[in-house]
Amino acid sequence: MTPTAAELSSMGATVEDLAVRLRTIAAGYQTAHRDDLVAEVHEVERALETAARRIRRLLAAEGS
Repeated sequence: MTPTAAELSSMGATVEDLAVRLRTIAAGYQTAHRDDLVAEVHEVERALETAARRIRRLLAAEGS
């Protein structure tokens, strides 16, 4: 694995971890009936999932 691929892999793992942590926060807001905040957290989560996919594509291209 190249240094760049290793760095991308690390960043991807971090982004995915953040998305998981946000799901936990969203669940807490749902329990508290804070639908306004749930929607905001889901927007951030979607952005992170998009970033994770793009990082995976970069990793695949790095290996080509």
